[in-house]
Amino acid sequence: MAKHTFIWQGNDRQAQVVRGVMMADAKHEVIDALQQQRIRVTHVRRQIERPNWLLPQPSVRPQDITFVTRQLATLLQSGVPLLQALDIIAKGTRQPALQSLLQDLRQRVEGGQALHQALRQHAVFDALFCNLVAAAEMAGMLDTVLEQIAHHREKSHALYIALRSALLYPCTVLVIALVVMALLLSFVVPAFQTIFASFGAELPALTRGVIALSEAWQAGGWWVLLALVGLGWAAHRYSRQHLRWQYWRDAALLRLPVAGHLIRHACLARWTRTLATLFAAGLTLTDALEAVQGVTGNLRYARATQSIQTQLMRGLSLAQAIQQQEDLFEPLVVQMCAIGEESGALEHMLDKTALHYERDVETTVARMATLLEPFIMVVLGVLIGGMVMALYLPIFQLGQVV
Repeated sequence: MAKHTFIWQGNDRQAQVVRGVMMADAKHEVIDALQQQRIRVTHVRRQIERPNWLLPQPSVRPQDITFVTRQLATLLQSGVPLLQALDIIAKGTRQPALQSLLQDLRQRVEGGQALHQALRQHAVFDALFCNLVAAAEMAGMLDTVLEQIAHHREKSHALYIALRSALLYPCTVLVIALVVMALLLSFVVPAFQTIFASFGAELPALTRGVIALSEAWQAGGWWVLLALVGLGWAAHRYSRQHLRWQYWRDAALLRLPVAGHLIRHACLARWTRTLATLFAAGLTLTDALEAVQGVTGNLRYARATQSIQTQLMRGLSLAQAIQQQEDLFEPLVVQMCAIGEESGALEHMLDKTALHYERDVETTVARMATLLEPFIMVVLGVLIGGMVMALYLPIFQLGQVV
């Protein structure tokens, strides 16, 4: 049975009004769970589930979770108990959704649940986050691991921002250029076509080509565009539901001339950074590889990680297992892992490797942004300038004849 979201309200042992959100199969489960926490329930209702396109943007952002993790680590390292730390952070935030989340975590922990069990009740905490907290609670080093999680999330977010910034500018300019061309073909070219018809002379080949393109666009260009968008959306949905197509798509992305190098290094940065964080949290290497499979977002790396984990269980070292995946992992990763295993500083060497690839991605993104600007200007000049030239060329020729 699928779990549903219930919004509840009640009174705690001090008769204070408390509210929260809970995932459960049925309403009575929510009431039973709250009664175990000594909360007198006054109101419980199931949240209406709407289609995803009707839902508002999530109130608790990943950046908020990172900020809370950093604050919680700082408070715990200062000697503040967990319940008090959660209470301090909840009172210090002005976001109702985040405050409700922290209050729910506090009540669950106060009711006897471990922190990782309380975290698993909320979708904003992914499996990697919960597994790290579980390992930290078992090892008695929650403050240290929370600081590592915060550092890991900050680095991952910085990498994501760098990649998004590199793609945002060219994509925005390209969309604007396509909109301008569509407007020219829809309204400007037909107006000039009427003027050209009165000339009674043969038009230049460039002008005839632009007029033919305008006629084709007006005849069915919008439908073709909508069909292409729909086809792209359907292909994306199909690839997400079928691993075979997703594997082919991810492999194709890695083979792209320039972007493939950037994607590969971004995957290696996330892979080594996450593995270093998990290993530092006290997880065994095989368990850490189990958790690191999906962090790159690339199915080829996920399957390669599964193969590495299998080779480790057969007795190979991490460096030897990675070396068998040389089409995905560069020699630097193999060498750093070999040095780390020999010196007993694998966590440190993985962290150094992640830092190297993160810096490489940042440098590549900055270089691409610098080179893309003149390239985009040239492309826009050719497209828009060529169309304007095609429209005014017959007028120039007529002026020369006169």
